[in-house]
Order: sequence, then structure tokens, then C-alpha cells
Amino acid sequence: MSRSPDRTTSAAGMPGAFEGETITRRRLMTRTAHGAAAIAGAAILLPAAGFAVGPILEREPTRWQRVGPLAGVPRDTYLPRVITIASGVGDAGKSIAVLRRRDPAVDKEPGERFNRVIALTSRCAHVGCPVAYVDAAQVFVCPCHGGVYDFRGIRISGPPPRPLDRFYTRIRDGQVDIGPRYSVDSELRRFSPRDPEESLDGIARYLYPRRFTTPKPPR
Repeated sequence: MSRSPDRTTSAAGMPGAFEGETITRRRLMTRTAHGAAAIAGAAILLPAAGFAVGPILEREPTRWQRVGPLAGVPRDTYLPRVITIASGVGDAGKSIAVLRRRDPAVDKEPGERFNRVIALTSRCAHVGCPVAYVDAAQVFVCPCHGGVYDFRGIRISGPPPRPLDRFYTRIRDGQVDIGPRYSVDSELRRFSPRDPEESLDGIARYLYPRRFTTPKPPR
């Protein structure tokens, strides 16, 4: 009966192998070369990946902008104020926020009862066109595609997928400060800021997750 050849005996017949070895010198050198190549590749790729991904994961600091005295903010209409939404790009980084005092009879949404000032963005939630507040009708109208929002910024007609975004506000020494932007669903529940055309109702809130760079909500 024939016997299967022993591995060490078979390996011994290979060039560079000796009887009793469990690995040939050629195989050892090949694996060593592959290992060295992997280490060298990691030394190049890992720092590059960290450089590329780092800014994505880095959370932006909370920034507050002073926009004027609380005494000058009305209750039954909106006061426009120019704010900076992107630094270092001049006028291109500026936008308009509209402010009014919170009215307990109107503003009953969760999370707003401690806010003395309501601040809305002037950018439509559809494609970002600037909306205009029509004081006589107490609505916001987007001239681009006919989106209409009510007095609180909730969509009432047209293509916008959600209400107007809002800004955190605070009062310091009688002055109004505007903080980071946040988005709201149709019930005006708070979410991290979303891009235009992204809905926050139903399953859509999971289809458009928050960005890693979103500042932490101010306390």
C-alpha cells in the first residue's frame, strides 16, 4: 500500500528547503516581503485617510452672534437681521434671520417655552431661495416655486418638505444673540440642521441623518 508523501519530505525536495522544515525559506521571504509592504502601505494610507476624514468628524464650535437689543424685537411681526453663516467668504457667507418675541398664545411647540425670541431663517426649505414675509397676510412666500409658510414658519402650501429652519437664541445683558441653525419637522420638533429638500417627517428623518460636524445644541 502506497503512503502519502510526508510534507516535510516533499518540502525538502524543493529548492532552498531542508528536511524537517515546516516552512520554506522562499515562503518565509515572500511573507516577510508582503508584511513589509503592508506596513509601508498603512504608513502612507492611514495618515492620508485621517487627513481626509478628520474634518468630516470634527464638530464645529458653537458660535453666537449679537443682533441687537431685546427691546427692539417685535411680537406681532418679524424683524430682519443680517447674520454670518460662513466665515471668510465675505458677503457670500451672509444671510438674513427674522426675529420676533415668543408669544405663549401662539408658540406652544416643544422646546421653545424657555426661548424669549423666535428666530427663523429666510431660506426656503425647498431649494434655498430667499422668502419674503408678507405682513398683511402674516405669511412667508417663496418667489421661486410658490412655497408658502404661516406665521410660525410652518409650510401651508407648495413644494417645501418641512417648515423654515430656526436658530437658537439667547438673551445676554438685554441683547439678543443668535446661535446655530437647526431644522424642525411639521410638529416643530428640533433636529440637527438639514439641507434643502430633506424632509423630517415619518421615515424621512432616518433617510437624512445628521452631519457629524453639527454643533452640539447650546444649553
